[in-house]
Amino acid sequence: QVQVVESGGGLVQAGGSLRLSCTASGLTFDDYAMGWFRQAPGKEREGVASIASDVTTYYADSVKGRFTISRDNAKNTLYLQMNSLKPEDTAMYYCAADHHYYGLDPIYNYWGQGTQVTVSS
Repeated sequence: QVQVVESGGGLVQAGGSLRLSCTASGLTFDDYAMGWFRQAPGKEREGVASIASDVTTYYADSVKGRFTISRDNAKNTLYLQMNSLKPEDTAMYYCAADHHYYGLDPIYNYWGQGTQVTVSS
């Protein structure tokens, strides 16, 4: 049974930082591309950042220079370091995994339940 679980969300003031984590089990982590997506109320789910099995990374223009995606294959864990957070970053953040790399397209096969990130002024 494939399981994807996010953690690390919370409430932070604008300009602050937060680090999200995602653990995946039931799959060969090294062979999977991973991605972070977010969805705000009334909005479409959008790609934030992704990392392929060969560590190629992709970032949405809105987070370039502020967010960093990384993975630790030994721990089956994906990370998203978020700095200089803005109120518009407020959303439910989801971790996703797939055997194929789809960049920032929200068509990954496996998804976590999400972790809420709220940025206040």
